[in-house]
Amino acid sequence: MTRPLLELSDVHKAFGGLNVSVGVSMEVMRGETHALIGPNGAGKTTLIGQICGEILPDRGRIALDGEDVTRLPVHRRARLGLARSYQITSLMDALSVFDNALLAVMAHCGTPWRMFRSARDDERLRDAAIAVLARVDLADRAQRMAGELSHGQRRQLELAMALAGRPRLLLLDEPMAGLGPSESARMVELLREVKEEHSILLVEHDMDAVFALADRISVLVAGRLIATGTPREVRASPEVRRAYLGEDADAA
Repeated sequence: MTRPLLELSDVHKAFGGLNVSVGVSMEVMRGETHALIGPNGAGKTTLIGQICGEILPDRGRIALDGEDVTRLPVHRRARLGLARSYQITSLMDALSVFDNALLAVMAHCGTPWRMFRSARDDERLRDAAIAVLARVDLADRAQRMAGELSHGQRRQLELAMALAGRPRLLLLDEPMAGLGPSESARMVELLREVKEEHSILLVEHDMDAVFALADRISVLVAGRLIATGTPREVRASPEVRRAYLGEDADAA
């Protein structure tokens, strides 16, 4: 049997009296795009935070490719191949698009920040930065300031920075947030290309994007997983339709 790339076993997390992860057990298989959906306040971002190490669970186990990472800090998990994008973009607007990508490449190569100026002259690092920008169609904007990019282009740059370390698992938190229809369509196409080479855990409210990209979907409601299955199985689940999709479970 193939070992999961990511495995959560009975993960619990509470903030005071508020339970935000309640016995969550799920798997992301190698080569899979697995979507995590649920209404606002379901605990999706908190769960992602526990996976990447920003939040420690109260109990339970998180494993990456069979290795227990439950108590490892963020940087240790990143070195093991986890990369994350955020719901709110976090770029260095006063630097160029190229420099943002270069910093991401440096971080994943372990290059000290004090060497930033000399890194611009390092052909290996420069080529890696341009290559990752090309993957998200931003190579022609490399010398523009990041602060001048449109919102959709900022999302593309953030994706490039997450890809800079060639992650084994890419955690994407609301990559469609704030995008217009054409920008969302472009992001879906980019992610279709990315999923050919990377395993992805996708947190997303845009159901068109979820059903276009996901191999499997897990549904989180009030901190509990209520369903996991293929897009067809999740669409057909009466419990999911009642709890999240807003449909009449008895409807045809």
